[in-house]
Amino acid sequence: MPGHILLGGEGPLALVRLSHPGRLNAMSRAMWRELRDVFEKIQSGAPWRCVVVQGEGGNFCAGGDISEYPDFRFNEAHLRDFHENDVWGALAAMLACDVPVLACIEGACMGAGLEIASCCDIRIAAESATFGAPIAKLGFPMAPREAQLVVRAAGEATAREMLLEAAVLPASEMKSRGFLNRVAPDADVRAQAWAAAQRVAALSPQAARLNKQTLRALAPQPGARDAHGREGGPAIGGAYHYADSAEHREGIAAFLDKRKPVFQGTDK
Repeated sequence: MPGHILLGGEGPLALVRLSHPGRLNAMSRAMWRELRDVFEKIQSGAPWRCVVVQGEGGNFCAGGDISEYPDFRFNEAHLRDFHENDVWGALAAMLACDVPVLACIEGACMGAGLEIASCCDIRIAAESATFGAPIAKLGFPMAPREAQLVVRAAGEATAREMLLEAAVLPASEMKSRGFLNRVAPDADVRAQAWAAAQRVAALSPQAARLNKQTLRALAPQPGARDAHGREGGPAIGGAYHYADSAEHREGIAAFLDKRKPVFQGTDK
C-alpha cells in the first residue's frame, strides 16, 4: 500500500499521522510532499492550537522508503531535487509553523523520522522507542541542512555517533542527552502526549505563536530566513556529487537484496 500523511484532529488539537503500512511508516517522496502541504495548511490559519505528530502501527518512522531510491538517487540533479525540495520543503514547513508541534514517538525513529521529530517543539517517547540515522550502512551521508537540523536538536556528539558509528540509541539515553522532553511507558505514551497537547491548547494561542517566532529569531533553524530575507544554513556546494558513486549504489543494492554491503573504499 502507498504511504500517506493523514490530517485529522479533535477540537483545537490537530493530529498528523505518518502512515505507510508494511514499511514502518518509511517516508516516500509523495509523503514528503504531503507533509509539506499539511503543515502549510496548518500554518495558513486553520483553527488548531496544537499539533500532535505520530506514526501508525506502533512506529514513528523508520527512515526513507529505500525501495524508491534506485529511481532517482544515482543522478546528482535528481538527488539534489529530492533533498532540497521534497525533504527540505517539508521540514522547512514544519519549522515555520507557528502552532506548537508535539511529537509522540513509538518504536523506530530513524533517519527521516529523526529529522521530523527534530522539527517538533516537544518530544514525548515510549520507553521502547529507538533513535538513529544509520545511513552510513547505505553508503551515503545526511544532507547538509538535514544534518544541521539534527545537530541542533540532538547535539553534535549524538549526531556524530549516529552518523559515523551508525549508533541506535534507546529513549532513556535520548532523554538524558536532552533530545526528549519525557519518556512514558509504552501503554501510556499516546495518552500522555495527548494530555500535554491539551495543556498547550488551553493556553493563549497568540502567546504560543509569538513565543515560537521569538524562539526562531533567537536560534534560527537551518534554512530559516532572517529579517533581510536571507536564507541561512550550510553551503550545499558539491554535497550531492556522490550520487553515482560505487558505495552509494552498493549500499542501496545490498539493503534491497537483504545482504551485508561490501564497501571497497574507492570512492573519493
